[in-house]
Order: sequence, then C-alpha cells, then structure tokens
Amino acid sequence: MDFSYLIQDIISGILMGSIYGLIALGLTLVFGVLKVINFAHGSFLMVGMYAAYWAVSITGLHPYVALVIVVPVMFFFGYYLQNFLIKPIFVAEKDVREPTTVIIVTTGIWYILDNITLLFFGPAYRALTPNPLKGKMMEFGDIFISIPKFYGFLIAIGTALLLYLFLQKTRTGRAIRATSLDRDAASLMGINQWKIFNVAFGIGTAVAGISGVVLTTFYNVYPTVGVPFDVKSFVIVVLGGLGSIPGAIIGGIIIGLIESIGPTFMTSTWTEAIVYVLFLLVLFVKPSGLFGQKYDW
Repeated sequence: MDFSYLIQDIISGILMGSIYGLIALGLTLVFGVLKVINFAHGSFLMVGMYAAYWAVSITGLHPYVALVIVVPVMFFFGYYLQNFLIKPIFVAEKDVREPTTVIIVTTGIWYILDNITLLFFGPAYRALTPNPLKGKMMEFGDIFISIPKFYGFLIAIGTALLLYLFLQKTRTGRAIRATSLDRDAASLMGINQWKIFNVAFGIGTAVAGISGVVLTTFYNVYPTVGVPFDVKSFVIVVLGGLGSIPGAIIGGIIIGLIESIGPTFMTSTWTEAIVYVLFLLVLFVKPSGLFGQKYDW
C-alpha cells in the first residue's frame, strides 16, 4: 500500500472535518444557551453561502474579505429572527426550560428559507465568481493539499478560539455562560436574558455565515445546500458534546477522517453507516458526548 495516499486522506479528512466543526459551532452555541435544537441551522448556512456569493459577485471582493459584509449581516439576521419569531415562544412558555414548540418553529423556518430561496434564485447550482482560490493546491511531493480547505481549517480553528475567549473573558460572554447555566438566577443578577438569547442566536448565525464564506470557495451554492451539513452538524454536536466548543471541532475532525479514510477500505455506503453507528454508540454510552461535562460551558 502506498502510504502517501493514506497521508493524503488523513490530511484531507482533518481539513474538511474542521470545516464541519466550524459549521457545528453555531449550532452548539445556540443549544448551550437556549437549550433548544435549531433545525434551521442548515438553512442559515445556505443563507450565508448566498450572502457570500452575492457579496463577491457584486463587489468583486476577495471571498475572505467578504467576511466583513457577511458576518454583520448574518448576525443581525439571527438576532432579529430570534427576537421576533422565537422569543415570543420563550415568553409564552417561560416556565419550560426546553420548549419543544421552538423545534417546530425552527423546522418551519428551515422550509420557508429553503423554498423562498428556490423561488427567487431557482434550483441552479452557482459557483463563486470571481474565485481566486478555485482549484489552488499546495504540493508536497506526492501529497496535494487544497488551499481553500487549508484556509478553511485555519479559519475554523481561529473562530473556535475567538469564540472560546469571548465566552470566557468578556462581560457579555460571561453573561451568556451564566444564562446558559441558570437563566432565572442570571435574571436576578441583572442580566437581560432575552437580549442574551438574541445575542447568542445572532453569534450562532454569524458563525454559520463564516462557514458559508469558507464553503463557497470550493462548493457550489444552491437552495438545499444546507441539508446534508445540517445532519452532520447534529451528529457532530452529539459526538463532541452538547455545548462544547472544542468538542465541535474535534467531533467534526473525527467525522471528516471517517469520511476521508473509510472509502480506501470499504464502500462509501459503509462509511456513512459507520458515522451513524458511532453517533448511536455515543448516545448510548455517553449521552453528554465525548467532551460533554456536567455544565454546558
């Protein structure tokens, strides 16, 4: 066996897995604070990809420079969506820690966003233009590394680190952590839990926007692009640990390695099966996830 192919697969798995982890970061943050599963997360990723596509197409900016447009837009999109559509449910069910009605609402948002996008932009696959990173590779002997995925890896690690430091070191971050642990006690300490919910949801959506920018450099944009990534995000969040930022990245890398190395030894169908078997095993053996702890943060 030529080990250069195995090394190539391992590197590819780590790079793509870190991007999976980046996508899951927004989902794990929202779950950690609001205690609800956001089924529209994949659609937020799709909106972020379209925002990146149009920002680059209209302005001609470098895809990563477009982050200065996409991130604020996605933050306020998530902030006000939470404020106007999800907050009323929490107010109506304020005695329920994890209102299941929110799951129904986010599922509805998922279908609405996907179908509105399909209505306005059609089903056509769109590629980022201009895209100076398209097809770019780094070559090390027999090993080739995708430059867009390598930059995606760096952005994923950087975003996770910044998000972790934000939650640990800033006043707003500590307020978010306090609200995630006990929203009633946090309110008694003068924290506006509704504003914290909005901010946390906005940050989670902004992270989905960052993921969208990263993906558009090597992935086509279309209305249902978020669905497969949505499913993977749920698996990663459970695998890495609910509410765990390092767990999201490491869980993503585990999935990426399985997907990358698996087809070398078996069919891709079995590779997908291994991912879901691992998902079920974690649920049975350690429901809090590999890096889950007693508390969310």
